[in-house]
Amino acid sequence: MQENPERIPVQVDETYEEIARRVAHRIADLIRSRGKAKTVLGLATGSTPIGIYRELIRMHREEGLDFSNVVTFNLDEYYPMSPQSLHSYHRFMWENLFEHVNLPPRNVHIPRGDIPRGRIEAHVEEYERAIAEAGGIDFQILGIGQTGHIGFNEPGSSAASRTRLVVLDTITRRVAAADFFGAENVPAEAITMGVGTIMESREIALLATGEHKADIVRRAVEGDIDRAVAATYLQQHPNATVYLDAAAAAELTRRKTPWLLGEMAWDRSLEIEAVVWLSRITRKSVLKLDDIDYREHGLTSLLTRYGSSGDLNGIVFNALSAKVRGRSKLPQGKRIIVFSPHPDDDVISAGGILRKLNSNENDVVVAYQTSGNIAVFDHEVRRYLDFLRRTAGDFGYGNERLDPLLRDVDEFLARKEPGQVDSDQVLMLKRRIREVEALSAIQCLDVLPNQARFLNLPFYQTGQVRKDPIGPRDVEIMLGILEEVRPHIALVAGDLSDPHGTHRMCHDAVARALERYKGEPPEIWYYRGAWQEWSVAEADILVPLSEEELRRKISAIFKHQSQKDRAPFPGVDEREFWQRIEERNKATAHLVDQLGLPEYFAMEAIVVRRAEEASQKSPA
Repeated sequence: MQENPERIPVQVDETYEEIARRVAHRIADLIRSRGKAKTVLGLATGSTPIGIYRELIRMHREEGLDFSNVVTFNLDEYYPMSPQSLHSYHRFMWENLFEHVNLPPRNVHIPRGDIPRGRIEAHVEEYERAIAEAGGIDFQILGIGQTGHIGFNEPGSSAASRTRLVVLDTITRRVAAADFFGAENVPAEAITMGVGTIMESREIALLATGEHKADIVRRAVEGDIDRAVAATYLQQHPNATVYLDAAAAAELTRRKTPWLLGEMAWDRSLEIEAVVWLSRITRKSVLKLDDIDYREHGLTSLLTRYGSSGDLNGIVFNALSAKVRGRSKLPQGKRIIVFSPHPDDDVISAGGILRKLNSNENDVVVAYQTSGNIAVFDHEVRRYLDFLRRTAGDFGYGNERLDPLLRDVDEFLARKEPGQVDSDQVLMLKRRIREVEALSAIQCLDVLPNQARFLNLPFYQTGQVRKDPIGPRDVEIMLGILEEVRPHIALVAGDLSDPHGTHRMCHDAVARALERYKGEPPEIWYYRGAWQEWSVAEADILVPLSEEELRRKISAIFKHQSQKDRAPFPGVDEREFWQRIEERNKATAHLVDQLGLPEYFAMEAIVVRRAEEASQKSPA
């Protein structure tokens, strides 16, 4: 048995919304407690704090939360960066908070990304001086980057560092590529508060959400203080708290292997997790584990619960075996809807089970929630324009309307700046490119084009990486498709770590529609694969795939040509989606084999939830 290795207070909530409300209300309490005295806030940008800002705006509008005595200092800004740029943190803060509350503009401080290089040193010194003159930061909001950075304090930053110009880490720029439509467009430098500046704040809240943050969160919370992970310095702060959703907390010892920390209330899911874990670290199949294995690895209480390893091994082995469901054990004659956030998530993450369910004479509908049009490179549009131009000439089509369209699009693309929002014409062309690819892909799996629905949810239609919140119209569209299909089963994307958050928002749209749905609630099957895969222990259904079935699934992925070779938003993992899927599906089958179950070529994993659970929390 070991002590809890967490070296900083951690608050885990099931959903991001709970975190955002908790932190926003802490800020509101602080502002109200100060009365007419000023409150100094350190603010962050990006997707992590947006929920906090929305809740603060709501409290200002509905509860009269007064910002007139609030002073703000932002963590950082890219360099060089115009304040008017789509990517500017100046613009982000005004659009997402400042212009919606009564915060005096003179009280706003954000590092400038548009000053001459020769004036940067004076600028950062003035920034430090302004913080000191304000009396220091009362409450500092932080996110954490995948390098462990806070602000833009990359690996190697010292605990004493102050506000300064820094060179961005390659991983940081790769992660930011989604916002800039390509890593080559991400500035190489930024101005950031230093670790020392941040640590002088009287209270600090570090927020992290999503499975993709789980590994670095564990290092920050449980690892030694390390210059290579700036967030570990927070362990030395007297009033810092880490706020996590369930997915970001997944690698913490208390969540991943809680049995190592002491007595616990066992249930069947925890028993399976513990035995699978033991099987992996001992490299023994489940049925070969013995009493000594359990005792030597901190599982004496579980052994005592069953009296012998043999009985426990048999129970877990049978539970694992029951998860394996080939085509004959999958539903037949049911109404099934597959929700796909982007026009390729269905085949990437659930192509095998989609084909099997369709082959089982279920009434299957694939509903693409967004157009995915911002993930199409401009050169793909030019290729289709050339096809239109040549085909019109071949068949003598009248070009009175076509020629002006082609000319307008060509001229727009020629003058387009990196990251600039596309014209309506280009957005429509990119939408149609994604749609025809999606139809071609599902036909590889024997699913017909008339089984597809393109919902084109409004929240996505900003033309930018940052989307609008899920609104009433989004929910109405989702409710409409539920009422049309009236599904017994709904497949929903459960990997919530895509680079720009669309999967999470699409999940929320499903959940909110289910709250209003008057029909019999469907069973929810969560699929994963593009970013993470469900573990064998947490999966409820394991779907075997033959070599031929995996080949057909990969062929379907190949039909999404605009995403092949170099997807616009690959995340940190630069492999193509088909490569990720091949590795993950084979790895799942390999682990099942190691556990002593029959050997399969590949496997997809599914987590099953009741509709009521899906409307209350994310699958992680």
